Amino acid sequence: MRIVFMGTPEFAVPSLKALIRDHEVAGVFCQPDKPVGRHQNKLQPPAVKACTLDYNAAGCNIPVYQPEKLRDGTALAILKELAPELIVVAAYGRILPDDILALPPKGCINVHSSLLPKYRGSAPINWAIINGEQETGVTIMHMASELDAGDIILQESTSIHPTETADMLYNRLAELGGRMILEAVAQIEAGIAQRVPQDHEKATLAPMLSKAMSPVDWSRSAQEIFNQLRGLYPWPGASTDIITGEPMKLWGAQVVEKHTDAVPGTIVAAGKAGIDIACGDCHILRVLELQPPGKKRMTAVAYLAGHPIQV
Repeated sequence: MRIVFMGTPEFAVPSLKALIRDHEVAGVFCQPDKPVGRHQNKLQPPAVKACTLDYNAAGCNIPVYQPEKLRDGTALAILKELAPELIVVAAYGRILPDDILALPPKGCINVHSSLLPKYRGSAPINWAIINGEQETGVTIMHMASELDAGDIILQESTSIHPTETADMLYNRLAELGGRMILEAVAQIEAGIAQRVPQDHEKATLAPMLSKAMSPVDWSRSAQEIFNQLRGLYPWPGASTDIITGEPMKLWGAQVVEKHTDAVPGTIVAAGKAGIDIACGDCHILRVLELQPPGKKRMTAVAYLAGHPIQV
């Protein structure tokens, strides 16, 4: 099929590669390059653009478009020129207006990293971990005007490993989406793709992450705090100020189901095993890796070697 692909981050790359391998990708849309570096004076292309340029260097000729807006008519004019049969979207980061949704004769479909209707929005992988879900997956759906509310074509679930962080799960779901998109496109091409309406009453939201989510509330259970660390990894990360009085990133930890009567937030042990902190359920979160302000990441043991803690 003749397809236009819309996606931006690494999550979208496996889907793009699969489509380039098996179909005619007439064009790729992604977000504009972003400034990076200490002085924000260098532009870094998004992963989807970098991937497409690699294919072009190997002999493909896939144009890349990075419109600032989708509602001023420019993107629509480009799409009319490209004349795709189908538009495939994966983590593009922009909401498609109705005139674009209505353009391709086979419609627009989306690769979404949750089991819809659960976790509609921009951070479904993170929120699934933060909320302690044991299962998630990928949904391929027909796109609709309302965010992540379209009819479902395919779904495939996968277990969330007990210690899995958001970036690890992100990579697994990206690969899963890359495998599923080919099946969905084949069904659309054959005219047999199903349309299963979502139960909108069961919808939950997965809003954007922010640094305001980082501070740890030690009155919560050890497992809930551990889920917070995993779900906010690598950004914005979980933090606490109880160790030094200044916010310190917590990168690695484990739940210790050892009873303690200490007030939540109390450091009850600090040694070769790590830094043990009392939580609201009378269990312990053992900090294994941390990052003091202005310093590099280090193990808790390495930190304690230069900064003994009074228990």
